[in-house]
Amino acid sequence: MSGQISHYAGEAAEDIVSRFYSGQGYAEQERRWRGPVGEIDLILSQDGMTVFVEVKKSKDFATAASRVSARQIGRIEASAAGYMARLALGQSSEARIDVALVDAAGAVEVLENVTLH
Repeated sequence: MSGQISHYAGEAAEDIVSRFYSGQGYAEQERRWRGPVGEIDLILSQDGMTVFVEVKKSKDFATAASRVSARQIGRIEASAAGYMARLALGQSSEARIDVALVDAAGAVEVLENVTLH
């Protein structure tokens, strides 16, 4: 049962984050996109910029942030490269990886341009 609850909580957090970005003029392109080495929660675009978003929900932002690992960001980077290969400018496309944190109250904090480099 707890796995199902986590699944629905994750979907709710993704909805919250998608609405947050939409309010800033971003358009959702994909949700839970399955790349070559892992899943990307949300893929958004605005003015030629593609944003790959990892969503983390917890009781507070600090706990949510602590659940993001370097290994996970590496998988997102590799999957994002797979997605970018489909774009007109390929790997030269303007893109970034964000981590969107959602707390128990449904507030959102975004860490923009998270990379391993």
